[in-house]
Amino acid sequence: MNLYKINKEYSFTLFFFTLVFLGGKMINLSYEIPFLTLICFFLISSIGITHGALDNSKGYKILKKYEIKQKYFFYFAYIFISLLVILFWSFFPMATLSSFLFIAAYHFGKEDSYFVKIKKNKLISLLFLLKGSIVILAPLLFHNQETLEIFRILNVKYLFINNEVLISLLILSFLSNFFITEDSGVSIIDWLTVLFLNLTFTPLIAFTIYFCFLHSVRHSFSLIYEIDKKNFKNGVKKFFIKALPLTIVTTILFVISVYVLTNYYTFDDSILKVIFIGLASLTFPHILLEYLIEKNEK
Repeated sequence: MNLYKINKEYSFTLFFFTLVFLGGKMINLSYEIPFLTLICFFLISSIGITHGALDNSKGYKILKKYEIKQKYFFYFAYIFISLLVILFWSFFPMATLSSFLFIAAYHFGKEDSYFVKIKKNKLISLLFLLKGSIVILAPLLFHNQETLEIFRILNVKYLFINNEVLISLLILSFLSNFFITEDSGVSIIDWLTVLFLNLTFTPLIAFTIYFCFLHSVRHSFSLIYEIDKKNFKNGVKKFFIKALPLTIVTTILFVISVYVLTNYYTFDDSILKVIFIGLASLTFPHILLEYLIEKNEK
């Protein structure tokens, strides 16, 4: 199985459909879809989080490396960090959101470049950050008020970024694609896909499509490849069997969280809080785990 070829074909396919939607001027329709927030919630809490559903298997490797036999220690540490993030968000929403956006941008940039040959560059971490920042910069630039409204719902009330700064960062984000990999064409296609998604749809829809059908699916491809390098179909079966338990558990926890929050907030606001604060609480331990795996493989 050629992982690069699969990812390349997938990138161009998603880019093509994005252009079709853009040409059809779907931006107006995106405001009229019934139960839109709920649809995005279930996509993110199922397809979106699936690429992190094998974190337990990776965690067991780390425990073995440090000679820790009790597997429950992984779950304890993972949940503890997640709850700590939620606690910090409650008291320091601005600082936690800023940290989350910063780390998420780096994570998106790095993970979305996984399948290509990375150039040796002392500034590679900065380049990953710039590349992935398109996911945050595009909605702020094209749907500023709606994006700030989401931030307000997340308890971040005062945030202002000058348009000139956003445009400058957007240009740097685009240019970073040329310095990350020798095959910058595919990298640019992915970058343009995110850009056009935000031109076409509202911030929530654009993020949902990106997170579920570009970032998560692509990361899942790499996990499938690790499971079975020779037979992709067999790898897919094994991947879903392994990923299903934690995916179901996380989805249930997300649903319960929405139910609890509806006692204090509107239904849509409750969903948005669970989507973004929930993702943040999972992202921090997920990235820490990826770092430990990478560190121990060197």
